[in-house]
Amino acid sequence: MTTETTASETPETPRSPETGTPAAPAATGLIGLPAPLGRALATGGGALAVVSTFMSWTWTSAFPGDLTVYGYPGGLQVLVLIGGILTTLFGLASYGVRGLTALTPGSADSALKMAALGTFGTAWYTVIAISDELGGVVNLDPGGFVVAVATLAALVGAMSLPFERPEPDPVDPDDTGWELFKHQNRQRWSTFRASFAAKAPGPGRPMAAWAEILVIVAAMAVGLFVFSYGVGTSYDELFVGFLIMAGFGFAALSKAGIVARVSAITAKHRNITMTGAFLAAAAFPFTQSNDQYATIGVYILIFATVALGLNIVVGLAGLLDLGYVAFLGVGAYTAALVSGSPSSPLHVQWPFWASALLGAAVAMVFGVIIGAPTLRLRGDYLAIVTLGFGEIFRITVLNLDGTSGPDVTNGSNGISSIPNLDILGFDFGAEHQILGSTIGRFANYLLLMLIITLIVVIVFRRSSDSRIGRAWVAIREDETAALAMGINGFRVKLIAFALGACLAGLSGSVQAHVTYTVTPEQYQFAYVVPPNSAFLLAAVVLGGMGTISGPLVGASLLYLIPAKLQFLGDYQLFAFGVALILLMRFRPEGLIPNRRRQLEFHEEAEAPAVLTKAGA
Repeated sequence: MTTETTASETPETPRSPETGTPAAPAATGLIGLPAPLGRALATGGGALAVVSTFMSWTWTSAFPGDLTVYGYPGGLQVLVLIGGILTTLFGLASYGVRGLTALTPGSADSALKMAALGTFGTAWYTVIAISDELGGVVNLDPGGFVVAVATLAALVGAMSLPFERPEPDPVDPDDTGWELFKHQNRQRWSTFRASFAAKAPGPGRPMAAWAEILVIVAAMAVGLFVFSYGVGTSYDELFVGFLIMAGFGFAALSKAGIVARVSAITAKHRNITMTGAFLAAAAFPFTQSNDQYATIGVYILIFATVALGLNIVVGLAGLLDLGYVAFLGVGAYTAALVSGSPSSPLHVQWPFWASALLGAAVAMVFGVIIGAPTLRLRGDYLAIVTLGFGEIFRITVLNLDGTSGPDVTNGSNGISSIPNLDILGFDFGAEHQILGSTIGRFANYLLLMLIITLIVVIVFRRSSDSRIGRAWVAIREDETAALAMGINGFRVKLIAFALGACLAGLSGSVQAHVTYTVTPEQYQFAYVVPPNSAFLLAAVVLGGMGTISGPLVGASLLYLIPAKLQFLGDYQLFAFGVALILLMRFRPEGLIPNRRRQLEFHEEAEAPAVLTKAGA
């Protein structure tokens, strides 16, 4: 028996007089307001939100940030000011104002919706937080009410802008009520997603090389400012508002096509972009008044560098390694044993370059020893074996305490009192005056980790563009087909495993000196403080597998967000987990995906017109 399906077309559907087919319905928005009125509401609401940030939002300075001052935005008002400016600019660009259309090579309407949504979220979060912490809406000053009304009007206006609705799926007349309900919800969700869809921007006007370099410099300066602001948020409410505004602000710039244009320029000047990125990161300690946030910066770099090494194994070669943090531990313990620590049974002190090379070499040897008998496995079986190796390493160093085994690692007490590095007379444990700024201990190690990170990035980039790198990608995509084409799968995978372990060991040699103490519990599969194997894998997947910037961004977020969500207490990991689930649901390819992987998850996306050595 066959089932007939019919489209949900009614007899009143207008038809084209030429062909007699149903005419396309007029484009409408999610909210039934006329498009001119909606556009005016969105633009005017954004402008009014800007004005409201110069007004007092509450009568008392008991709320963090002191929002009582007229004429000077502070705290969360600054974030709403930025959102209001973006909303106003994208609104004016949607009118075709001369000089502003260059801001939206993609879609002005979609960018306007994202900017209005971010401004609304930040403003209403602030209003609700003031009312909750101070005891009701009576604690709001006129500016608080103005910003609430203005951002709501901007959001309503933006959501009333017309967009191209997707064709409705046919309905099976034999569907049950529950199946019909699910069908209708899928259609509503498709329509909602289509309301934010943006076309891919076309190629921009040719620019002089110096102008493109200026664009790269400006992008790095903005990135440094955003990162410094996020790290330096001094209270919980400001950090939550920063996350809301930064997320929707980046989405608005993406919908406008600005991110795509800047990405095209950076791809054209890869060496200049990499140099600029590291110069911007090196400038971070000089933007801080003390060593507090340099501490976060150096731990983020250690985490990010190890994640980039794991990206070779997981992102390029497609090998699921759940015990990767053990290689970081091998490098850290090796460097600690020859550091001159009084807890080390070797009682030797090697120079840093020798201990770093030794840590990388020992980790690579362990990678070969573990990989040689196990890399003939695939998928889940390989993951289980690597997870076992990680636990074996931790238990082994725990038992090498002189009681359960030889006295090598001092057991659970670890190797403590690891001295600070001294390279060519530069004491990393002391403060130094550089360019008129005082650079503390953690800032010194941050600059050293930047050099290590640069080495890892160069190794990743050169290896991914090499013949071995293309073999890794072939193994990742289809190992059986790669073997049929003559690729030695075992040798190629072993090289990836050994190289990834070597880079992790190199990072571990610096980590030992930064943390003063190396203990077994630092190298577990899952732990509340990164780096650990679970967080490292999450950083690679979250940021974007197979890319350079993806794991760096993913590791930064995975370290920074839990550190700033301490106010959630016991609900911290729950909120963090929910955020990861939502991100994987709506952007499974990661925050900064490579084009090939993005096409795997979004088949409706346009294929690239140009192929490079790295793929699509």
